[in-house]
Amino acid sequence: MSKSIILNNKQLEVSLDRLACQLLENHNDFTNTVLVGLQSSGIKLCNKILYILKNKYKIYDIDFGYLDITFFRDDFRRNKDLLLPNKTDFKLLIEDKKVVFIDDVLYTGRTIRAALTAIETFGRPKSIELMILVDRRFSRELPIQPDYKGIKVDIYDDQKVIVGWNDNQHGNYIYIENIDNE
Repeated sequence: MSKSIILNNKQLEVSLDRLACQLLENHNDFTNTVLVGLQSSGIKLCNKILYILKNKYKIYDIDFGYLDITFFRDDFRRNKDLLLPNKTDFKLLIEDKKVVFIDDVLYTGRTIRAALTAIETFGRPKSIELMILVDRRFSRELPIQPDYKGIKVDIYDDQKVIVGWNDNQHGNYIYIENIDNE
């Protein structure tokens, strides 16, 4: 499999800082906002954003949680592989709150559809926004668009976007990998 880096460690740091700034501009002190990392890939991005908001911008009191959408996926009972749920770490009330879903790559939109269904079990939010790191914009199956995005990429269906966190050689980076269809 061949891969090509589209954002190196420094570029990714700038992108993460820009995303945190956009959140700060729109949510001010976060008193009525809940950040929700979608499991499993959105957790690392959520934690990176929280780290920036707390350490660089001194916003310490931010409600956040991690939402597992496994049982809400439209392919839950259709997969030949057994889908194993993650532990949901979400003990927050979201009634009349602004919710920000956080995930790494927006591809078909089916993960976000599942998250919209899953969040209903915790109440009715005032609004829901979407933050993603990579927007694969021409592969959407559902009419879902991000409110905050790091980068847009246009790639073929036989390619995959991978977000590499804390790699010993490259640090944090994003790359495109060709999928072998054997």
